[in-house]
Amino acid sequence: MATGTTVQAFFDDATGTVSYVIVDNASKRAAIVDPVLDFDFKSGRTGTAQADRLLAYVREQGLQVQWILETHAHADHLSSARHLQAQVGGRIAIGEHIREVQATFKKLYNLERSFLPDGRQFDHLFKDNEVFKIGEVEARALLVPGHTPADMAYVVDGAVFVGDTLFMPDVGTARADFPGGDAHTLYRSVHRILALPPETRMYVCHDYPPNDRPPAWETTVAAQRAGNIHVREGVSEAEFVTMRKTRDATLDVPTLILPSIQVNIRAGQLPAAEGNGIAYLRIPINALPLRAP
Repeated sequence: MATGTTVQAFFDDATGTVSYVIVDNASKRAAIVDPVLDFDFKSGRTGTAQADRLLAYVREQGLQVQWILETHAHADHLSSARHLQAQVGGRIAIGEHIREVQATFKKLYNLERSFLPDGRQFDHLFKDNEVFKIGEVEARALLVPGHTPADMAYVVDGAVFVGDTLFMPDVGTARADFPGGDAHTLYRSVHRILALPPETRMYVCHDYPPNDRPPAWETTVAAQRAGNIHVREGVSEAEFVTMRKTRDATLDVPTLILPSIQVNIRAGQLPAAEGNGIAYLRIPINALPLRAP
């Protein structure tokens, strides 16, 4: 049983997002995973209440933040990576296929010419199977596309942080209908994760509890293999793809997709203020490609 790390979870009720602080107990170095920036769409105001919870924990524990890890460019919350970096440092990292996502959404939002879809907005772009360290603890980045082309999972000390690829067993799997998403690819990515040792602890990025159960975010590979309602053992790729496409066609677009993606492809950087001192986000009208072809 791995004991070199501590994992602290932070659940955001507003977006159903779970952020994590992974701590190497020996060195007190840490990685933050999928941090949230509060955003009220009605007023256009940001806030740092969720980020401040992480900061308080980091400071109380005397941690040195080494990494701020994004599993993908989220469509349901804004990232607070830049805010956190300004407060406690750390390298902001994501998978190298973020370039594909940036290219797609640069066109949609008609972003400024100076925005280059080459990933330079992030401090580090992980390659598939790249090994890195949190303190003295070895970690590995796994490419798990399907939800988006750039999704990554992070394997750390007997645990895996899966982003949106998998949810709790009674919730299932991520949608695959965003631009660049693909249900066949998602199925194969899920099974790459489920090929990890059965005792591997699994931490999900969101929970949408059915049947009024309390929010949860920790499970195991074995529990997912046995009981995930979408991909438990015995579900074929064809069955999964049919289910996923049918289900995705009924899902609403995430509430914060329009503001969040244009911020998250910039590593959580908010737009600069314009001449009047006010920053603006872009809202494309009658243009959003809601479904993957």
